[in-house]
Amino acid sequence: MAVLPLIEFPETVLKKVAEPVDKVDEAVRKLLRDMADTMYDAPGIGLAAPQIGISRRIIVVDVNWREQERSPRGYINPEIVFSDGRIDFEEGCLSVPEYQAEVKRASRVVVRALDPDGKPVEVDAEGVEAVCFQHELDHLDGMLFIDRISRLKRSLYVKRRRKELAGR
Repeated sequence: MAVLPLIEFPETVLKKVAEPVDKVDEAVRKLLRDMADTMYDAPGIGLAAPQIGISRRIIVVDVNWREQERSPRGYINPEIVFSDGRIDFEEGCLSVPEYQAEVKRASRVVVRALDPDGKPVEVDAEGVEAVCFQHELDHLDGMLFIDRISRLKRSLYVKRRRKELAGR
């Protein structure tokens, strides 16, 4: 297992639609373990494969690891099949350094995916877990949470980020 380097905005892989996984094998399971290590090290509560430069439809989630024992869950080819309610949630992102903003999300989602053994699973998530799934699935569709905020707030962040990168 390994901690992998995180990809940060404005890298182009973060704007690409990720490719589906055709076969769940040991390489995918190893990637899930490495993604979990990376997520905990960052630290975060979710991570999508594009955030480590791999344009595949793979995520890991563990929203309670700071309060409870670590229990990472990996999902392959996840998709939201139902959403309900509304929640405004202050989000941050491992790939959008030093920025947080309130984002409107569904307060409940049902996600279908494959588990690390390639078996179909369905997760009914609410609150922060629902937000986390939506955030990570956005990554798989080439979206960042800053794409869901006002144009003004996004442009201010982009300007600050470009200035920061130019100073490196």
